[in-house]
Amino acid sequence: MSQWSQVQQLEIKFLEQVDQFYDDNFPMEIRHLLAQWIESQDWEAAANNEAMAMILLQNLIIQVDEQLDRVSQEKNLLLIHNLKRVRKLLQGKYHGNPMHIAVIISNCLREERRILAAASMPVQGPLEKSLQSSVVSERQRNVEHKVSAIKNSAQMTDQDVKYLEDLQEEFDFRYKTIQSLEQNDKNSALIKQEMLALQAMLNTLDYKRKEVLSKIGRVIHEIDVLMSNMLTEELLDWKRRQQIACIGGPLHGGLDQLQNCFTLLAESLFQVRRQLEKLDELLTRLTYDGDPIPVQRPQLLEKVNFLLYNLFRNSFVVERQPCMPTHPQRPMVLKTLIQFTVKLRLLIKLPELNYQIRVKATIDNNRRFVLCGTHVKAMNMDESANGSLSVEFRHLQPKEMKTSAGSKGNEGPHMVTEELHSISFETQVCLYGLTINLETSSLPVVMISNVSQLPNAWASIIWYNLSTNDPQNLSFFNNPPAATLSQLLEVLSWQFSSYVGRGLNSEQLNMLAEKLTGQQVSYNDYQLSWAKFCKEHLPGKCFTFWVWLEAILDLIKKHILPLWIDGYIMGFVSKEKERILLKDKTPGTFLLRFSESNLGGITFTWVDQLENGDVTFHSVEPYNKGRLSALPFADILRDYKVIMADNVPENPLKYLYPDIPKDKAFGKHYSCQPSEVSKPSDGGGKGYVPSVFIPVSKILNDSTEPHSPSDLLPMSPSVYAVLREHLSPTAIETAVSCELSHS
Repeated sequence: MSQWSQVQQLEIKFLEQVDQFYDDNFPMEIRHLLAQWIESQDWEAAANNEAMAMILLQNLIIQVDEQLDRVSQEKNLLLIHNLKRVRKLLQGKYHGNPMHIAVIISNCLREERRILAAASMPVQGPLEKSLQSSVVSERQRNVEHKVSAIKNSAQMTDQDVKYLEDLQEEFDFRYKTIQSLEQNDKNSALIKQEMLALQAMLNTLDYKRKEVLSKIGRVIHEIDVLMSNMLTEELLDWKRRQQIACIGGPLHGGLDQLQNCFTLLAESLFQVRRQLEKLDELLTRLTYDGDPIPVQRPQLLEKVNFLLYNLFRNSFVVERQPCMPTHPQRPMVLKTLIQFTVKLRLLIKLPELNYQIRVKATIDNNRRFVLCGTHVKAMNMDESANGSLSVEFRHLQPKEMKTSAGSKGNEGPHMVTEELHSISFETQVCLYGLTINLETSSLPVVMISNVSQLPNAWASIIWYNLSTNDPQNLSFFNNPPAATLSQLLEVLSWQFSSYVGRGLNSEQLNMLAEKLTGQQVSYNDYQLSWAKFCKEHLPGKCFTFWVWLEAILDLIKKHILPLWIDGYIMGFVSKEKERILLKDKTPGTFLLRFSESNLGGITFTWVDQLENGDVTFHSVEPYNKGRLSALPFADILRDYKVIMADNVPENPLKYLYPDIPKDKAFGKHYSCQPSEVSKPSDGGGKGYVPSVFIPVSKILNDSTEPHSPSDLLPMSPSVYAVLREHLSPTAIETAVSCELSHS
């Protein structure tokens, strides 16, 4: 079943989450129509490879054209219209930046996997639940509503200022008219009446000036309150969601909404600033005793400028945290002399700023590292598909400086993976007479000099972003706080959903909890130390919990990914629980679990029944990546043979737990069906018979130890079948035993 088919079967509350991240950037109808093709492409790799991204974009357009031809024959007018619109979108928006569509599709597929994983969980995790709080959603709506109301108020005040300007012009004209009269004329009753009218008009002008200043003051106050409370909280929440997304959590949306709010507030403040300038202009033409403008205007202007400074400073954000293109799912881990990318955005989107803001990138202040490559670039609205004012650095490289002794500081295999650094960015905005210096920084990054350090460096990134929402605590690991076990387990499940396409269920998480704590504990209250997670060896082992788990992730990603995604690998189950699950099952029932004693190993255990009715269990020695590189795991399960005491080789694996026929579970993953393998008479290349490796184990009746799968015999299934036709089981056993004795 395709991933999209699984998504369509979700409950409505999960489908609503899916609906949130499909928009005009990547319409859902394309996801639906091209589901299988989209899922078969490597969008993750294309997101960091422009040539590959361009090829995929061209192929995507070809796929859309094929769908357009099909629906044209069916005369589906609505779908024809939508597909033409999508085709125009793909060609126009992404032709100059094909990696952007690859990023969007990769993120959508990843978010689908995360939602599917969340749907399989009995309850929503505490972190995800907090991020999707109804209180947060209500605040988002309130912010948008208030910003819209403020914008309307500022526009209405514009009309009041215009009315005041018209009124003053009329007063000025009538007053100058009287002033131009001869002295005798000024004493006439008509003129005295006109003077009384002018006095009334001046009173009205005074009232309207006070009213306009009051309205401007209210708008400024409303902006101040909104910025100080809800908007600040909304921005902090977005930054927290970004932290969580960086370690595998839900994709962080909402930046476009924030940009809209920031931009509207900036426009409103500049509008108020122009209104105050107009009042100053009116003041130069007319003033009087008790005039409110010279008293109130300077204070209001000072407040407006202060709010603009703060608004601009808060609007300068890191939209996409530093990440090496070679490891897109391990952001904030940077290797020396390897390029990384980082993207910044100014949430105040004003056309006047396009290509006018130059951003400079630096690293730390201790001069231990420097950034090589293009570290100064201009922000623009052309590179982003949504037209945001942003800049992306794509060719930065961290380099460690030499010490005074001439040798490099810590560069090498022992570089500390708990040492945090920061990438800083600075720029200057000059607009309408204002000059504002802006600064921002990435989340803390970890520097490595060898890829072997990446697992521990990633553990540091996980622990930091799980434990704190402080964006710049570079001394965090001087005294790292404990983490709540329930939240840590949720993040560990995200590692699997984001990295290998399927998260962990409650039973699997229970096993990990017991492994971390050594006991059955309550998730909610237990606090786990950093040392337990990543520093201390597991009891009786020579490796830490994290190293063990990371090796399993690597094994899944490189060797057993399709089987894991299908959900056929139980994986995290103890030997004791394994026997409890299998003891009452049909002989030949087996399950797959990860080795607890070997790094990056997977084994299978099956249940058997002795002649006296007793139940026995057999576990094969774990397969590691070396063995799985030679033989696909699905083929091992298909072809695995054991030689029992009666010397008859047979495959003991019949049913995947609980009762799924083996071939039904794994058949689609076999490299070829046994019946399709050539017989000797068919001949192979240059007269040779095609061969495959068949794993064989020998089980003795009195043996209870795990059995080794190391016996990979170079024998094709067809050859084995022919041998069975012409040789007795004893002869085959003799040949196998001879081979084993020489291996």
